[in-house]
Order: sequence, then C-alpha cells, then structure tokens
Amino acid sequence: MRIHHLNCGTCCPWGGRVFDGSSHGLLHGHIVCHCMLIETDAGLVLVDTGFGRKDIARRSRLSGFFRFLNQPQFREGETAAHQVRALGFDPADVRHILVSHLDFDHAGGLEDFPNATVHITAREKEVADEQRGGAFVGTRRYRPQQWDEVKEWKLYPMGRGEPWMGFDAVRQLDGLPPEILLVPLAGHTWGHSGVAVDTGNGWLFYAADAYFFHGEVGHTERRCPPGMRFYQRMMEVDRQARLTNQEKLRALSVERRGEVTLFCAHDRVEFERFAPREPIGRTFA
Repeated sequence: MRIHHLNCGTCCPWGGRVFDGSSHGLLHGHIVCHCMLIETDAGLVLVDTGFGRKDIARRSRLSGFFRFLNQPQFREGETAAHQVRALGFDPADVRHILVSHLDFDHAGGLEDFPNATVHITAREKEVADEQRGGAFVGTRRYRPQQWDEVKEWKLYPMGRGEPWMGFDAVRQLDGLPPEILLVPLAGHTWGHSGVAVDTGNGWLFYAADAYFFHGEVGHTERRCPPGMRFYQRMMEVDRQARLTNQEKLRALSVERRGEVTLFCAHDRVEFERFAPREPIGRTFA
C-alpha cells in the first residue's frame, strides 16, 4: 500500500493563536482538513473528503454560521478530486471512501467520486439523516445535500467487532484489505470513528475529530489552546465518551510510541509532519 496525505480544506478561524496554538497574532488561525488517499489492490481508498467541488461552486451548501466561524478558503486545488488527478489518477478510480463522520468539513467531496462505496457507522448515518447532531449545531453541522447523490453505502453497526489497542468493537471493512480497520470513537458525534492502517512498518491511526490539537496526545498531560477547547465542547454530543476516547488515544500515543503514529483531522502541525510545504502531500510507505 501507498498512502498519500492530502489537505482537502484550509480554514482560517477567528482567534489566531488562541484557536490553533501556533499562528502569529490573534486574528486568524490556520487549520487543515487532513485526508488520506490509499492505493490498494481493491482500488483507491479515500479516508474523509474535506470540502468538495460543489462546496466551492456554491458556498451556501455550508451553514453561514460555520462559514463565518471557520473562514474556509474554498480552494479548488485543495479538493480531493483535484488532488487525485494531480497524483495521476482518475476520480473514477476511487472505489471506496471511509468517512469518519458526516460533518460538513469531512463529507463535502463525497459526490465527486460517483463510483465509490461509502463506508460509515450506521449510527452516524442515522443521526445525520435525522439532523440530530447536538441542540445548536445539529442542523448546521450536517448538510445532507453533500451526500444525497451517493449511490452505495456500507453501514456498520457500532458495538460489533474485536478489541484492538485498548479500543472495543474495531472491525475490518467489506471489500477492503484487512490492514484497514474502522475504530469507533464516539463523542464528537454519536457515530464518529477513526481509521487505523497497518503499513507494515507500524500503524497509522487517523483519529479524525476525537481530538483537535497535537498537544492533546504524545504526553500524559493534555495541552490545548482555549479556543480549540471551546470548539470541541461546542461540537460534542457526549462529553464523557469524547473525553474517555481522548484519554485512550493519549495513553496509546505514549505507551505505543514508535509502533503507532497518531494524527487528527485539523491540526496543521501534524499534517506538516507528513507533507511539509507540499500542496498535495508526500507518500508514506
């Protein structure tokens, strides 16, 4: 397998360093939408999609609240479809998409890959379709127009699977290599999950929005800027589950250091460890 790390959506949220912990000044921060493109014998596999071409063309597909708060940059060149082509592939070659959850900044590109089967927890699809994603953000985080043209879904019940690295109900995915696992990580949303990939040289573990800042893992004590802490609390649906899973991730990052490489969806510092100064990203073999 070859893995390409892609930034499929730059955002510049209000708050600067108070939000992202690394930007200069207090006006705008800088976060990414970290996705993966995996070359497998089953075809190309995309893990999350960031913002899609239709989001760029019609920005009203996204909630005005989140457009104002997160300040997405809406760059065509950052869409997964554009980057797949830049890597020498056809978007039609993407056969599978693993979606950690259906928030607007993770599912926007689903319809850019009409031949893909979309893999997700059944709970996440159910809640998103019913717009039950938290009292205030529920009707703003989920944008059904981003996925209403998807032709084929593979839905996985939460609670079924095997133990893995301290997590329960971890499972393989239909039609995909056994090296790719779906890891339930509820809390940010009811059906939120991560994706673990056995590269042959250790595990890559994409935790999506189970945490947001690199200082929340890798050490026994959590460190996170106040703006990012507020954002995580605003978006959570189950605080206890979120904090419990985050603590498990933190313990894993310390106890299995060197065996598991952990990263989340939006931290720019983590993304640049994989793809420094490269608009598409480098491969991880």
